[in-house]
Amino acid sequence: MKVSFYFTVFLILIILKVVIAPDSFSQETQQPTRVELIRADEMRFDRSIAPDARRLIGDVRFKHEDAIMYCDSAYQFTVDNRFNAYGNVYIQVSDSVEIFGDKLYYSGKTRIAELHGNVKMIDNQMTLTTEHLYYNLDTNTANYIDGGKIVDAENTLTSIWGFYNADDKNFFFRRNVELVNPQYVMNSDTLRYNTLTEVAYFFGPTTIVSDENTIFCKNGWYDTRNDIARFSRDAYFTNGEQYLSGDSLFYDRNRGYGKATNNVLLKDSVQNTLVTGHFAEHFEHEYFSEVTRNAVLTVVAQNDSLFLHADTLRSIHDEENDRRTLFAYYKAKFFRKDLQGLSDSIVYNFSDSTIYLYNNPVIWSDTHQLTASRMEIKTEDDNRIESIHLFDAAFIVSMEDTSAFNQVRGRRIVGYFKENELRRIDVFGNGEAIYYVRDEDENLIGINKSLSSDMRIYLEDNMVSRLVLFTNADANLFPPEEIPLEERFLQHFRWITDRRPQKKEDIFVW
Repeated sequence: MKVSFYFTVFLILIILKVVIAPDSFSQETQQPTRVELIRADEMRFDRSIAPDARRLIGDVRFKHEDAIMYCDSAYQFTVDNRFNAYGNVYIQVSDSVEIFGDKLYYSGKTRIAELHGNVKMIDNQMTLTTEHLYYNLDTNTANYIDGGKIVDAENTLTSIWGFYNADDKNFFFRRNVELVNPQYVMNSDTLRYNTLTEVAYFFGPTTIVSDENTIFCKNGWYDTRNDIARFSRDAYFTNGEQYLSGDSLFYDRNRGYGKATNNVLLKDSVQNTLVTGHFAEHFEHEYFSEVTRNAVLTVVAQNDSLFLHADTLRSIHDEENDRRTLFAYYKAKFFRKDLQGLSDSIVYNFSDSTIYLYNNPVIWSDTHQLTASRMEIKTEDDNRIESIHLFDAAFIVSMEDTSAFNQVRGRRIVGYFKENELRRIDVFGNGEAIYYVRDEDENLIGINKSLSSDMRIYLEDNMVSRLVLFTNADANLFPPEEIPLEERFLQHFRWITDRRPQKKEDIFVW
């Protein structure tokens, strides 16, 4: 059977209609609706402006889909499906969004409203004011480019550029962004802010200033309702006297709690100290801070800074008495050119410049090694050592040569320093001493062995120059050959110079 050419064409047209028709109907449904004029006190035609121009005067109202628009007067262009409105412009976008202005250009094709002069947009969470606003009724988004201000229950925000999505209540701001809260002022380059959650996200250099402190970062977020924030990228926190920085900072203003992680730096300009580590916590209301993970304290001095490492460094501030104390525990070890030491735990009282060492500490000063159950180091204002107090099983040793050691032991020993050099040793209780006596040419004369309840030893150039015995004294000078090697050491003698830090990096070696 032959199929005619016309029947073939008819079938093709039917197929095309079936395939294309849904798109055709979809396009028809997407055609913009007409702007409807609801009322006006007076209407005139003004063909000098456009052939279809209507001049509308007095209580003018338009309706386009769900939105109703009011004004004092307007020009309506029916062919282009648009109008220009003037005076007391008001748009009722929805139950929750209203817009006011002096002038409005509205297109029914794009559903974009362009408002000028004293523009105000109000929703349930905030009020936006600007001089020039674009509002898209299709997407419920607003945009300003010449500066605007947002006010909600607690915050006032201004910026040069702003974008608002009324559906999800998200604002985006650029250039000269400033958020003013009763407790702080935030300045940023780029900011995203949600009026429902009241959470601000910032991108680019951002500063938050309050009466108590200043915070800076280049990335982060701030929950303005709950005063909780996280900051990253060059982030730091300062109150004028203390400075805290790290790769990431977390801050809860209500709890007064701050946390820093990775590459943490804490500076105290009052105490002239630096603390570094990889994890830090600050408890504002309890007045203490704690640093762990490679924690190091640096007591800054012009010529000779002290470096101290421990598993944990904790700083406590007694606000009532204005006293600051640092606790270093465990495995505390420190280095300074003229003083090194280690201890299970160390306490540094900044108010009287005293360092307390607990649990069998060891101190090295020049050629001397000092050990005891616990110690106190008293320093002067310029961080020079004034005295070292050794309590219980106190022992001071200095090496003459590889097998000869000067030794002093007692229940309690106090070593006095001048220009950071040990000059005098006072022994209290069960005093014993062994020291090597030399002539002016450094030739060995003999070995002195002394016993006394209390004794005083004077040193010059780290050598014993004079010995004074006070109670139950017994002192003898023996030729070296009369003292066997095993009798040249006092009981509980230890020489542990292998643990002595030779440089600041050694404080990490326990």
